Amino acid sequence: MTQHDEITTVRGPARIDADLPAGPVASLLVLGHGAGGDVDAPDLLAVRDAVLSVGVGVVRVTQPYRVAGRRAPAPAGHLDEAWTAVLAVVREWHPGVPVLVGGRSSGARVACRTAGAVGAAGIVALAFPLHPPGRPERSRAAELLTGLPTLVVNGDRDPFGVPEASPGVTVVTRPGEVHDLRKDPAGTAAVVRDWLRGQGWAGDRAAGVPADSVARSRSR
Repeated sequence: MTQHDEITTVRGPARIDADLPAGPVASLLVLGHGAGGDVDAPDLLAVRDAVLSVGVGVVRVTQPYRVAGRRAPAPAGHLDEAWTAVLAVVREWHPGVPVLVGGRSSGARVACRTAGAVGAAGIVALAFPLHPPGRPERSRAAELLTGLPTLVVNGDRDPFGVPEASPGVTVVTRPGEVHDLRKDPAGTAAVVRDWLRGQGWAGDRAAGVPADSVARSRSR
């Protein structure tokens, strides 16, 4: 069952939609949305469903500007401030659980920029926008160089470009997909699930804590 909450940030209230697996929680994956999108994007929902099945809890974060009904994204600094505030609260609700951060497009960029500050264990970046369409000289590749294990999943026809793999950064290119990753969300989600397993953050590959204890910590 999805649990809904609002978290106060200096940029206004953010909304979270949290889902916990039925059994032990191996890790927690916190996901952000695209610039003009929401947390019900097909790839985000498919990832949620796939990783819940292997013991990974999922928190989807709606940025304050979207909660307020605006589609135009807030400045990057404002996004990072709100995201960091949400992660601080989520960590208090889920003590002792490895926290992974990520999202799609703009949400992936926010997760990368703040991963060190929030103490993330790893990053899942869906449709990472390497550069504005038609502007490859404006590369954002440096945002992926966090020193943390990072998975990037992009479509091979994404007009925002496809990052190159580098030490610590795994890049999986999905054939026939564009920026929205809508052609085969389940296939994209399977890539994420298998990467989490390989990193030891899912199922019996990670040391989990009982889901009811995580829920109890949240209600305190």
